[in-house]
Amino acid sequence: MASSMKQSEKDSHQINRRDALKGLAGFAAIPLFVEPASGEQGQRGVNLARASVAPPLSTRLREQSLDQGWRFFRGDVAGAEDPYFDDSKWQRVDLPHDWSIEDLVPNSEATGEGTIWVGGNTPTRIGPFDVALSAGQEATGWVVGGTGWYRKHVLLPATDRHAQTEVRFDGVYMNSEVWLNGQPLGNHPYGYTPFAYDLTPFLKPDGENVLAVRVRNEGANSRWYSGSGIYRHVWLTLTGEVRIPRWGVGVTTPKISPELSVVEVSIAVENRRKIPQDAAVRSRIIGPHGELAGSGEKTAELPASSEYTVVHSFDVKAAQLWSHATPQLYRAEIELLVAGETVDRSTVGFGIRSIEVDTERGLRINGEKVKLKGGCVHHDNGILGASAFDCAEERRVEILKANGFNAIRTSHNPPSPAFLDACDRLGMMVIDEAFDCWNLGKNVDDYHLYFEDWWQRDLKSMLMRDRNHPSVIFWSIGNEIDGRREPKGVAIAKQLRDVVKSIDPIRPVIMAVPGPYDHNLPEWQANDPAFLHLDVGGYNYQWQQYEIDHKRFPNRIMMGTESFPIEAYDSWRSAERLSYVLGDFVWTGIDYLGESAIGHSILSQTPSWWRQQYPWFNAYCGDIDLIGDKKPQSYYRDVLWGRSRLEMTVQRPLPAGRTEELANWGWLDELRSWTWTGYEGKPLKVRVYSSGDQVKLVLNGKEISSKAVSESTKLIAQFDVPYTAGELRAIAFKDGQEIGSLAVKTVGRPARLRLKADRQTIPARRGDLAFVTVEITDAAGAPVPDIVRKIEFHVDGAGELAAVGSANPKDVASFREPTCRTFRGRCLAILRPFGHEGTITLQAKSDGLSPASAVVKCSSL
Repeated sequence: MASSMKQSEKDSHQINRRDALKGLAGFAAIPLFVEPASGEQGQRGVNLARASVAPPLSTRLREQSLDQGWRFFRGDVAGAEDPYFDDSKWQRVDLPHDWSIEDLVPNSEATGEGTIWVGGNTPTRIGPFDVALSAGQEATGWVVGGTGWYRKHVLLPATDRHAQTEVRFDGVYMNSEVWLNGQPLGNHPYGYTPFAYDLTPFLKPDGENVLAVRVRNEGANSRWYSGSGIYRHVWLTLTGEVRIPRWGVGVTTPKISPELSVVEVSIAVENRRKIPQDAAVRSRIIGPHGELAGSGEKTAELPASSEYTVVHSFDVKAAQLWSHATPQLYRAEIELLVAGETVDRSTVGFGIRSIEVDTERGLRINGEKVKLKGGCVHHDNGILGASAFDCAEERRVEILKANGFNAIRTSHNPPSPAFLDACDRLGMMVIDEAFDCWNLGKNVDDYHLYFEDWWQRDLKSMLMRDRNHPSVIFWSIGNEIDGRREPKGVAIAKQLRDVVKSIDPIRPVIMAVPGPYDHNLPEWQANDPAFLHLDVGGYNYQWQQYEIDHKRFPNRIMMGTESFPIEAYDSWRSAERLSYVLGDFVWTGIDYLGESAIGHSILSQTPSWWRQQYPWFNAYCGDIDLIGDKKPQSYYRDVLWGRSRLEMTVQRPLPAGRTEELANWGWLDELRSWTWTGYEGKPLKVRVYSSGDQVKLVLNGKEISSKAVSESTKLIAQFDVPYTAGELRAIAFKDGQEIGSLAVKTVGRPARLRLKADRQTIPARRGDLAFVTVEITDAAGAPVPDIVRKIEFHVDGAGELAAVGSANPKDVASFREPTCRTFRGRCLAILRPFGHEGTITLQAKSDGLSPASAVVKCSSL
């Protein structure tokens, strides 16, 4: 389901924008907050004319995006909250915006710092990276936070006498303060939860209004890349004084059966007037294909200055259920009337589905057993930084789903609404996680400083915002919490659980509990108090403890909330075999910025200080790399999960006398390649992953070896094969019958570039993107799998280059300059429309290679 106040006009994942507007029968998209019609704003082709007389509320769209036309300054400045402050020289930005992914000034006057060099060779101020100024260092990927200011100049059309105007921020990292026309509205410390302010008391109805936001991402406050600034959407909501408040519509499904399901819609109605009001509340349930599934109306007497809840119950016959395999979505359309006139409307997406867990039958969705094939996911979008573009959020979910994942743990904070919208639409189950720390911090400047005063507000905002999403099947109250097993921590866990259950008594509550990596049993068992108030116990890297703990606590339901990639076989097989273990979540599903090099594989004799130091900036532990491509561990997981019967990789040749050493989260340096020029006659290590019982290798038509594969070998057969150019083929057998065949071939010399956009046509709006994969091929068009070349880009037409980069975890470079080095023969360019119709042409060239281009059309909705 989706957040209650944006489905009617924004949710492109569950409800098509045009369809949503059709559902709001009389609502016209008339601007409420618009840019002044002067200067560069007036040249963008947008109708900025002010309405001399406001249309009645029944013809307005209650919520609009406030993403465009902000001014931004990186640094602190006195007086920027003053509405008359001169910001004309500030940078123009459209949200979402993350300043930590943007290039630092090479010689910054603001900091007095210039380029610094390490070891006389490596410059440590490159693009967004600066070793000296990064407070988070390797934890945050060597980027720089600090303080930033945003300002937006807006005009407000004449409004209804009793109009209420509210601004909502989906996410600002972190410590934000907001002013309207110089009046302070409040502050919000946590960088991952939404917050809103009532603008009504300070608005100028007939003149320019100025919103000012100061953001302070200061000190060591995160264990991963957080980004900086207003990195999620901002929304403006205009209602009357009798209205449906923010997140005021909740949908539950107390009964589900093939014949008849019950849907209950709870609608909060707020009367902000000082006199009583009589109101009518109408509800309609619309099915996945636009069919009417139920309707009803109730009247309510609203006392002055009060909030009242109306509940509608609907019997839905032969409901189409939401599941990971069939993500069917319904919507509830709510209309609020006073004296026969519509004063407010809201549309909320939801799914009809049930959740059950126990030790004997595990997890059931709609009564069917499900094992969670999960990946932990941080919130950044790779080379875009933390900027939560809707299509980038959706793309991550699509990629994970395409690679076999059916569940995501949002580590370790609430995600963006767009991310959950995509999970709803695509059928991805979610563990929605609130916190990485409580009252005890993991960094000196992190959320523990604010926890005592803010935890209830932040937890409730997550629960209220996300409660209608069918993709959310668990609430997590924390990750690896310091003090979790002490009396104070146990008491906090109970408080958190009680708040969760007061809002949503149905979904199970979990917490991810860590143990020692050496699996010291007494140390692990000291965590017992941490499980007292959990419906499901989250086990981080502790698959060895499942059966031991089941004997001690036979009623404890368990889940592998984090696991090492290299232990994929044991982690998954344990979860698959044991009914009381609901699934396994690998750390991580997809690569992310920060926690630099925790997934490294390096050569022996590498100095220890180098192993997690600059220029590593990417964790490099994901099944999927930073630009969305499959890594070798994902091929192995395909076999474990039964998605493939046969996969094959080849380890990169090692220098004489050196071995490969893996970090805890690392994986062997393998490629699906048989192109190793210069290694002719030398043995290469080939690994075959198969669910068969025998695998055979054939080189250039000649059988060279055959080996058994089984559960005892963890479905792996390993060969040493002298390299000869040509074709290497693996064949898998089961009980003497061939069940699969896979070949890798030697490719020719690099000859040309190939560009492929994920979409040929995109909406002509600033919030959309096109992702263009850049690949080096030989003359015949075969990808060259392991080559580094510098690519130069040029963009023409109706858009710009939003970001460029590769999956290389230690190639520090600008993500904004029109040049990039490939990694394993690939890189990614991301295009962003200017906001008008036309075409965007991306041209790519590289010395010695034939150039290529891609054209993306930008069309109006």
